[in-house]
Amino acid sequence: MEISRVLEQTVRQLADTTGLKPVAVIGASHEEQGWRVRVEMLEMARIPTATDVLGDYEVLLDEDGSMLRFERKRTRLRAEPVASEA
Repeated sequence: MEISRVLEQTVRQLADTTGLKPVAVIGASHEEQGWRVRVEMLEMARIPTATDVLGDYEVLLDEDGSMLRFERKRTRLRAEPVASEA
């Protein structure tokens, strides 16, 4: 399956499951068991938008693009820089 299609399916399935609005795909990799995709979702909209709360979700999908599991890894304010993982 092409990565563009995997990303489209991931965003759609995660939005349908959580009821949250997708903001951006921030990472994707193909692994032995399928796909691992990271997506930022809008957890809470605020004014000004720099104070929006974003959730960083990790999604695991099988080879066909069906979601197997998802987990929120962290939250941050939109204006905060993304912390690099060690």
